[in-house]
Amino acid sequence: MSKADTSKPAVSLNCAVLTISDTRDSSNDTSGDYLAESVVNAGHRCTIRAISSGNLYQLRKVISDWVANDAIQVILTNGGTGFTHQKSTAAAISPLLDVTVAGFGELFRHLSYLDIGTSSLQSDAFAGSANNTLIFCMPGSTNACKLAWERIIKEQLDSTHRPCNFGTQYRVHP
Repeated sequence: MSKADTSKPAVSLNCAVLTISDTRDSSNDTSGDYLAESVVNAGHRCTIRAISSGNLYQLRKVISDWVANDAIQVILTNGGTGFTHQKSTAAAISPLLDVTVAGFGELFRHLSYLDIGTSSLQSDAFAGSANNTLIFCMPGSTNACKLAWERIIKEQLDSTHRPCNFGTQYRVHP
């Protein structure tokens, strides 16, 4: 059973939020808004936020630049993970990963199944680490982002969460 260890102060992480979409902009990016606000509400910092088209190479460049930036510990992406011809997130980001977190995609699809049934099979949500930067890739719907954040990511970025968490495993710079 998970619990919080309050004997040490919580670690605040620098996070980046990327929306992958050919149709969203700053006026209608509800999923990006949700993730950025949730990061801050959880005691972390949203240090950079962007919207990128689904172009494989543009997407790979944005992620590569952020992974090379020592000030970013966590990248949250939304969009480009569904079963469509526009799906580009996995193809762009997976080759950059040093380590995968297979359990994230498995758990996300399980939790999604409880809400949307077998449609959860079409999600290619995944997570991993590149250059000591944790990357979570989730679908673009706001409900999917809420599910991923509230049921998985928020707890795993909380350095007081026990028995283990990602919050204490990534470099933190002021």
